[in-house]
Amino acid sequence: MTAPESPLYYDPYDFDIDTDPYPIWKRMRDEAPLYYNEEHDFYALSRYEDVTACLKDFDTYSSARGTIMELIKGEFEPPPGMFIFEDPPMHDIHRDLLRKLFTPRAIAAVEPKVREFTTQVLDPLVGKGGFDFITDLGQEMPMRTIGMLLGIPEADQTKIRDFSLEGLDLDEKGAPSDNFKFRFSGEDGEPIEVNDLFGTYLDWREQNPSDDLMTQLLTTEFVDDTGEKRCLSRDEILGYVRLLAGAGNETTTRLIGWTGKTLAEHPDQLAELVADPSLVNSTIDEVLRYEPPSPVQARYVTKDVEHHGQIVPKGSVMLLLNASANRDERKFKDADTFNIRRKADQMLTFGHGIHFCMGSHLAKLEGRVALQEVIKRFPRWKVDMEKAKQSRTSTVRGWDSLPVITY
Repeated sequence: MTAPESPLYYDPYDFDIDTDPYPIWKRMRDEAPLYYNEEHDFYALSRYEDVTACLKDFDTYSSARGTIMELIKGEFEPPPGMFIFEDPPMHDIHRDLLRKLFTPRAIAAVEPKVREFTTQVLDPLVGKGGFDFITDLGQEMPMRTIGMLLGIPEADQTKIRDFSLEGLDLDEKGAPSDNFKFRFSGEDGEPIEVNDLFGTYLDWREQNPSDDLMTQLLTTEFVDDTGEKRCLSRDEILGYVRLLAGAGNETTTRLIGWTGKTLAEHPDQLAELVADPSLVNSTIDEVLRYEPPSPVQARYVTKDVEHHGQIVPKGSVMLLLNASANRDERKFKDADTFNIRRKADQMLTFGHGIHFCMGSHLAKLEGRVALQEVIKRFPRWKVDMEKAKQSRTSTVRGWDSLPVITY
């Protein structure tokens, strides 16, 4: 006799659920495609069709109050220039400026440096019997890459890796903070306001222009929403830099970690990849579908809407579970099966619509190069789960440490 299932409950702050949320998300797709959590007062959509439609409808599902539930509920005021926290028209203006600087061609040109950063990390680890996908690789190569693009001196690049929106890490009980500040942790552990640190680099670049993104942001002219032709304000540039520093490190680090863990769990497919390295692009795409580093997107609901026969009132927080959508059997065949030969070109890992992640090309490039260089040196590995540590936030999902034994 099969025991009855427990009542359906989803909580993004619950560590046990976050360890493996996919069974809960599958039940939500089947039993409660519109889910409501009374304790934290949010709604959630989990099916591919629903999530896709809402990501496109920026008028109803607004990003202007943040894209993280804690930010929306904390009445966070996004700084100018962080266009992921904007709606049109300023979103389109700010995004278009970066798009012109952050082209696929420009990103492709950095591949030799990305490979150099990766080999510098991995070569000393050969013959050591193992390494950590996060602390040895995931926290190093993305940091060097985004630091180079921004023009941050190499000696200071560890500082941008430690940049965070203070208050988004969950405490040991899974509780979120209601105090959000953009800060770094200083060498002595004391917080440093982000404008103080990035502002120093910005001042330097004003007097010493180069060919990096920070210099281009300082000199680019555009027409704003009032029709005025101008350069970016200092606050707008700092918003861009904060966005690039955070996004350029955090999610790529998680991608590299999930690549190591997922392939270790599928050794036959790892062996297939080692035998045929041309599968590296489809492997990275499948890792991104199967384990998205950013699995949940929050939106502020601007008007009453109906989903699955229920009304979601204006002012609600809606969680769009893009990681659940990536495993929706209604969209993907054998969705819970990891398959490096899959063509996962309609996944929602990088979003959909006007907020589609502009850094997707860079993230894929870094993930591909990291994997290519790893399998050249380490064709087999297994995760030392006793020493691995999963990160605990409600925004990204991945590992703080992922040591592996190579053999």
